[in-house]
Amino acid sequence: MKNTQRLLLVACLAALSLAACKKEEAAPVEAAPVQVSVPAGEDRMEWQAYLGSIAEANMDGITNSPYAYFLPAASSEDFQGEYERLLERVQMDISRGIVGGNMLMFGSPHSSATQLADLVVEGFKDTKPNTMKDVKVVFIGNPADKDRVGEAVTPAGVNYIFVSTAK
Repeated sequence: MKNTQRLLLVACLAALSLAACKKEEAAPVEAAPVQVSVPAGEDRMEWQAYLGSIAEANMDGITNSPYAYFLPAASSEDFQGEYERLLERVQMDISRGIVGGNMLMFGSPHSSATQLADLVVEGFKDTKPNTMKDVKVVFIGNPADKDRVGEAVTPAGVNYIFVSTAK
């Protein structure tokens, strides 16, 4: 009886160790991120796919889900209301504190106007210097707004990344 139990125990342990080996061999291979081109129109779904590809391409060093701030096109219903609610959300998130390993990403199909840059500048205006070390801020917008946004966010100690929507 003792020998039977020992043999069963050895067989179970052997099966477990073989299963563990097979798991290591069958590790999934990560696919390279697909870079989506800048959408031509204002379609929200196309823009979200594009912004998602930008986020994925900049995830190195990021340990949490990104904070994504999407400002719809100016032609959308209640644009001003959406702008104000998004600004309030940005200010609230930043005031609570963003720790290293996070990403803040700003994008909009309405990037040819300055509202997206205004939103970022206004959102960061009360941020204390060097309080957001190891945080990435990805601004996807008009090249004319690159420096203005950079001047607003870099005092917080962030890693600023600019992605142009110019075609």
